[in-house]
Amino acid sequence: MTVAIGVLALQGDFREHLLMLESVGAHGVEVRTPQDLDAVEGLIIPGGESTTIGRLATMFGLIEPIRQRCSKGMPVFGTCAGMIFLATSTVGKEQPQLGVLDACVERNAFGRQVDSFEADLDVVGLQEPMHAVFIRAPWIEKIGADVEVLASVTDANGLHHPVLVRQGRILASSFHPELTDDARLHKMFIDLVEGA
Repeated sequence: MTVAIGVLALQGDFREHLLMLESVGAHGVEVRTPQDLDAVEGLIIPGGESTTIGRLATMFGLIEPIRQRCSKGMPVFGTCAGMIFLATSTVGKEQPQLGVLDACVERNAFGRQVDSFEADLDVVGLQEPMHAVFIRAPWIEKIGADVEVLASVTDANGLHHPVLVRQGRILASSFHPELTDDARLHKMFIDLVEGA
């Protein structure tokens, strides 16, 4: 039996995640309410606009249900804005966050839309580099002791910034794997869900 994997469908590129799940034979479900959340065994939080996702999740009564499910071990995968929403804090102004990923994230760390870029990343656990699409992307400024860095990028000053991390059953990337044809991160997440 195929597990049901939810994709938070309030704003952002949730359709692309659903298509990626379908491409690897997984059962993707749009999540907009606490009842939708009850029907899934894992959750993907897509890229988009993190403050809007936070506001809508608050409006639809999803913040506490998602936190509770995470505390009980539900696997969750956040991409770009989804990573910001998962984190405990951001650099600068406060915004609604789940606080389940022990990380401080800097929004739009690479610059504005015109500074978006693509890069090949070496990812822990993957044999071949992963092509990553960064769009107004965040990076992680600070991580807790339980957070494992799976990939990082180097800025113009030679500093390394985590862009893919895992903490237990939480996976988070600052880039958009759903905008490529490389499903390896989605498969990694499906393995986490099936293992749970």
